[in-house]
Amino acid sequence: MLGLTPLGIIHTAISLVAVGAGVVGLVRDKRIDLVNGAGKTYLIMTVLTCLTGFGIFQHGGFGKPHVLGVITLLFLAAAWFARKRVAVQTVLLSATFFFHMIPAVTETLTRLPAGAPLLANAEAPELKTMTGVMFILLVIGATLQVRRLNQGDNSASKAAAT
Repeated sequence: MLGLTPLGIIHTAISLVAVGAGVVGLVRDKRIDLVNGAGKTYLIMTVLTCLTGFGIFQHGGFGKPHVLGVITLLFLAAAWFARKRVAVQTVLLSATFFFHMIPAVTETLTRLPAGAPLLANAEAPELKTMTGVMFILLVIGATLQVRRLNQGDNSASKAAAT
């Protein structure tokens, strides 16, 4: 199926669940929140996505996707330990969502439509542009998330003061 190995199929399915849980959190809660079901699902499935990705060597040995998996796991660990610093945790988790999008866009555009993919390979210049746009969206989104969290803190402080 689209040149995927059995591990690749499992990896893709797990990553789709992680992305779905991330979308639910971002839409419903305006952030990925590790205290609710969507956030917990996102965390677990993102860890599993990284771990299954380490067994995929489609382009030879250890490569850029594997490095991204290591970085993602480091960001997840940092987010876990930043539980008391909600804004920091929120930005770290949003970054991991961005990390999901890099291979998602790359793999989709270099595999689909089957037999005539939109882009020839993972080095296509269009992918660099798309990654740049996604990074800008991350910065905007994370800024809005932190602003919203800070406004919530200010609202709570004002309510306590009255």
